[in-house]
Amino acid sequence: MINNLSREEVFRFLATSEKGLSADEAGKRLIEFGLNEIKEVRRVPLYKRFIAQFTHFLAILLWLAAGLCFLSEYFNPGEGLLSLGIAIVVVIFINALFTFIQEYRTEKAVEALKKLLPFNVKVSRAGETREIRAEHLAPGDLIMLSEGDKVPADARVIESNGLTVNNAPLTGESASSQRSHEAYEGDYFESPNIVFAGTHIVSGSGRAVVFATGMATEFGKIAHLTGGVHERLSPLQKEIIRVTKIVAVIALTTGLFFFTLGFLVGRSFWHNFIFAVGIIIANVPEGLLPTVTLSLAMGSQRMAKKKALIKNLTSVETLGSVTVICTDKTGTLTQNKMEVQQVWTMITDVGARRAVPLQLMQTAYRCNNATFDNGKYKGDPTEAAILKAAREAIGDIKAERIHEMPFDSDRKRMTTVYKAGVGEKDHPPIPPLLRGGAGEGGFFIFTKGALETVLPLCTGILAGGTIGASHESHLQMTDDYKNSIMQTYHSMMDDGLRVIAFAFKEISEGPEIESRGTARRALTDIESGLVFAGLMGLEDPPRPEVPDAIRKCREAGIRVMMITGDAGRTAVAIARQIGLVRDNPVVIQGPEMNAMTDSSLREKLESDEIIFARMTPVNKMRVVTILEDEGERVAVTGDGVNDAPALKKANIGIAMGITGTDVAREAADMVLLDDNFASIVNAIEEGRTIFENIRKFITYIFAHLTPEAIPYILFSIFKIPLPLTVMQILAIDLGTETVPALALGIEAPETGIMKRPPRPRVSALIDRQLLFRSYIFLGLISTIGVLFAYFFVLFKGGWQWGTELPTNDPLTRQAATATFLGIVILQVGNVFACRSSKDSIFRLGFFSNRLVIIGIIAEIILSAFIIYHPVGNRIFGTAPLGIDVWMLLIPFSIVLLSAEEIRKWLSRKRMAA
Repeated sequence: MINNLSREEVFRFLATSEKGLSADEAGKRLIEFGLNEIKEVRRVPLYKRFIAQFTHFLAILLWLAAGLCFLSEYFNPGEGLLSLGIAIVVVIFINALFTFIQEYRTEKAVEALKKLLPFNVKVSRAGETREIRAEHLAPGDLIMLSEGDKVPADARVIESNGLTVNNAPLTGESASSQRSHEAYEGDYFESPNIVFAGTHIVSGSGRAVVFATGMATEFGKIAHLTGGVHERLSPLQKEIIRVTKIVAVIALTTGLFFFTLGFLVGRSFWHNFIFAVGIIIANVPEGLLPTVTLSLAMGSQRMAKKKALIKNLTSVETLGSVTVICTDKTGTLTQNKMEVQQVWTMITDVGARRAVPLQLMQTAYRCNNATFDNGKYKGDPTEAAILKAAREAIGDIKAERIHEMPFDSDRKRMTTVYKAGVGEKDHPPIPPLLRGGAGEGGFFIFTKGALETVLPLCTGILAGGTIGASHESHLQMTDDYKNSIMQTYHSMMDDGLRVIAFAFKEISEGPEIESRGTARRALTDIESGLVFAGLMGLEDPPRPEVPDAIRKCREAGIRVMMITGDAGRTAVAIARQIGLVRDNPVVIQGPEMNAMTDSSLREKLESDEIIFARMTPVNKMRVVTILEDEGERVAVTGDGVNDAPALKKANIGIAMGITGTDVAREAADMVLLDDNFASIVNAIEEGRTIFENIRKFITYIFAHLTPEAIPYILFSIFKIPLPLTVMQILAIDLGTETVPALALGIEAPETGIMKRPPRPRVSALIDRQLLFRSYIFLGLISTIGVLFAYFFVLFKGGWQWGTELPTNDPLTRQAATATFLGIVILQVGNVFACRSSKDSIFRLGFFSNRLVIIGIIAEIILSAFIIYHPVGNRIFGTAPLGIDVWMLLIPFSIVLLSAEEIRKWLSRKRMAA
């Protein structure tokens, strides 16, 4: 592996040099290896996604109905079926266009993975430094890296000047790590001489040789893994398919039955055929899919206002069915910002607890590479947090640093050397007793790092005097002091803090510095005999809103599992702080999971409290896959590149919008625009509400299918005048009832909706109870009122039973118009009845949903146009009606609403018993 090679061997292995590639050689390699870009895998072209809107089951059913209309018009012209067929095709196109545009608007049109790569990068070509586009990098290129850069490709470090990287976007680990050029024999991914594409340089500078570009990088491999995940149908999509199949069977069976029945009663083929088309269309809820689409779109818009962006409309409802949320820690549950939470020294003056531990803070300030510029702290998050704590305690310090021994993974510490006396007028002086007689010409050594590497170097300890005073004193280090330090260290670690140790000393003679910044004097001389100053405990603090959000998830019966790349102890501590765990959770580390069988992992997943730490992308996908195999509906949150495969695999992926990487946002179904974990709870509530609201308007839509179909059946059996034209059916399905149905789609959440467990996996959108309530209970009541108005008009016009009237007869048109109006008026009562399946309309309030009122007004106005305007009469085959027909129908609408109120009262009484 390239990490095992020395610097000279790297140049030979990649056929390059200290000067980098020549322009010609770089061009040849670019042709050989391709552009340094991430290629999307298995992306469905836009035209295929658009075509898919015309080929789903309900669309095919409507295409069949339109085809039958065109066929009928061809063999038997003049029956008006041409305009009907055109109308159905228009319905298909409108719904397809609306759905496609809505989903396309919320989907990123650019390749998000490319955005993680820098636009330009500095490269050495034949010894000349130039700036080129990142996609033009080739293996063997020598790149320059500095603070704030994003690494453009996988590269081997050959020179490091305090070069520090943050691999959080790739690994999920919040801690930054130092890079060096030395050969490393350990694991490739842990190698300190490798920088990976998509990660960030937080401090320092360096040079590196590119050895992998584009899809060959670790970043590209994850992108390939993400692209290989197959997208599946959402629960709502499955339910819609199931519903349309049920409706299709009912419609086709009914049409075929009455087509055959027509022959038995002596009707002609074309008469029976037209009737069969009519009965099929009467049973197909053409407005169902547009209404579902519009309802989901409105739900996604409401969620966007709550800072949750939905990329796929059906994901709105999917959220409401999730049973498990697998959440990342860094940047999701936490703020991805290091803060000093605890400062500890051995100085024992209890009365001075609020005073500043002066020497500890000066050490923290001077042994630090972070900066404060334009009101912002820049650099490694840990060092920035330490600098912030020191500045707030003692202010700014002007001092001359003459040497630095940077942190590395072997030494696990950092040491700086300063001249004594320089800049001390700007801050409280270092206690005189620490000068050791060296005077103003001495030098100070400041060290910070892991306790296990700093403590063995200490022979003294700040353990006397008063904190913050000029007589802070040090004593000889003893075993008792070491034991006290270790106890405190472990205690802070148990609290989930990242603990940094600080030490210092003064020497009379500084190290001799060579031109390249290396010290001739032995490191052991510089870092030996230190005085232990104290400890700082740092924490990536939890988001303040997370505990309440997790509590709500628990009340809603949703399990929350932490899956993080960080260490187990830190993960458990954070989990306790936010209320995710209460007892002793099961903690599974990545290496441990790799050795586990699927059956063993399934047993672990049954634990009440479980945390996954040190997870790789493959580990995360494995957890999600097993949970889904066990019947769970899984939501996965995350913000890094490493989260993308699991985000794509999950039933719904949730990415962070601010701290999240573009690849995570691209893979997700939903993006939290404010990175607020609590927004997930609001989104789940919205999802549950939308599911219930869809049931409400399906009940409303299905309830009018019965009064549309039964008059047709009577027309076939008893030879009565045509009670309803197909165009009038479409006017109801796609016109008068659309706005009221949408109004039901935005009903407010029912009381206690987030106190219920997730609905069972077997829970159907349409069940027997819904079908009985809509088709039988509400449908038959509506049918009685509709038929009453129909026969009222016929008998009032002088019609006698058994008399056949042509379809263009004025009385036939008036009677059919009465049927049309009857369905509209009965649906007015029905929309109030369907606002809740349990709660009384008097409890909800007639005017609490303004869109219902607007919808009723809209359908009355549209009905008046269809009934009284000449254009409406010509298109829909209607005729004007007297006010008496309107007054006749209103009581039936009141009866329907009253009957539903009685049913709800009996239902509530039965549930309370």
